[in-house]
Amino acid sequence: MAAFDPWDPDFLADPYPAYAELRARGRVQYFEPTNQWLVPHHADVSALLRDRRLGRTYQHRFTHEDFGRSAPAPEHEPFHTLNDHGMLDLEPPDHTRIRRLVSKAFTPRTVERLKPYVSRLAGELVDGLVRSGGGDLLADVAEPLPVAVIAEMLGIPEADRAPLRPWSADICGMYELNPSEDTAVKAVRASVEFSDYLRELIAERRKEPGDDLISGLIEAHDEGDRLTEQEMISTAVLLLNAGHEATVNATVNGWYALFRNPAQLAALRADHSLVPTAIEELMRYDTPLQLFERWVLDEIEIDGTTVPRGAEIAMLFGSANHDPAVFRDPGHLDLTRRDNPHISFSAGIHYCIGAPLARLELAASMTALLERAPTLTLTAEPRRKPNFVIRGLEGLSVEVG
Repeated sequence: MAAFDPWDPDFLADPYPAYAELRARGRVQYFEPTNQWLVPHHADVSALLRDRRLGRTYQHRFTHEDFGRSAPAPEHEPFHTLNDHGMLDLEPPDHTRIRRLVSKAFTPRTVERLKPYVSRLAGELVDGLVRSGGGDLLADVAEPLPVAVIAEMLGIPEADRAPLRPWSADICGMYELNPSEDTAVKAVRASVEFSDYLRELIAERRKEPGDDLISGLIEAHDEGDRLTEQEMISTAVLLLNAGHEATVNATVNGWYALFRNPAQLAALRADHSLVPTAIEELMRYDTPLQLFERWVLDEIEIDGTTVPRGAEIAMLFGSANHDPAVFRDPGHLDLTRRDNPHISFSAGIHYCIGAPLARLELAASMTALLERAPTLTLTAEPRRKPNFVIRGLEGLSVEVG
């Protein structure tokens, strides 16, 4: 029997058999090690993402004591201050106010204007990989592309970008289940350093505005949209983290899946028009974000089981994306799959604001690799990151014949 054990290397290598076992057992199950209620079915996950009885935070309605929860440790406060003021962890009306401002940077028209820049950068990165005869697809292509794009949008100078990825990695460590104290120490340090840097950048942009998102947020605040400096900082960090983390992992997870399914890779190489459906299928097949948490603000019932107020729901995106009730033969990679309502970008009011940009970046890098490195091959089995929630690889070694 496949066991749901998010700390077991065998589970991390392939969690999907354990998800099938969870789905067979029922629609909701309590998981004592994390004190969470696991929801593995697509229909329930999709519905709960839109259910206003759940929230990403509870502090807009309850104190920690009212909710039966302990306040964060004081020494962890810099991380929580940074995290709790980002729109992903806010509920209306604050979420609505901030998302309205930020969404202007992610309209279809704005994203379309970025297409030449993203395509050019993807081509340059792949050309570098080809000149070297291969390398690490993660470090050489998957990572630098989305980091550069979101940094460019935010207005972070190129000379300042080196710490962005390490800061992001340390902060995102806190989103794993039961993070260690060492993880918390790293996240706090990164939160302080990243916040201090952005505070200085905001001060510079107040003096000399540019054509970038941070300058736009400052202008919106000055015009009366009431965005605090902490909200600006938290928003910038969220956009950097969310704006590249999933794209990086979708790229390497996707190419690793293609290498393990050579018939599908051959079909894609023969017909580049499959790129749009391939991207959706690869995000479904090996989901970059495996779990998304919500607090139960008002008691709910799932299939006769009462989940009380104060509980935490863990919605299993990876399981939902392999639910045979929704996806025909879900364990089969099918790049031509048309009916593909995957939930890799979430749903409801917290649907990923950067989804159009992520799709653009994934299409640009995939197209560049197909066109400029048509003989790309895997040279070594990759190591999985020891993470569950954010699913990725340590690297992906490839060569170009």
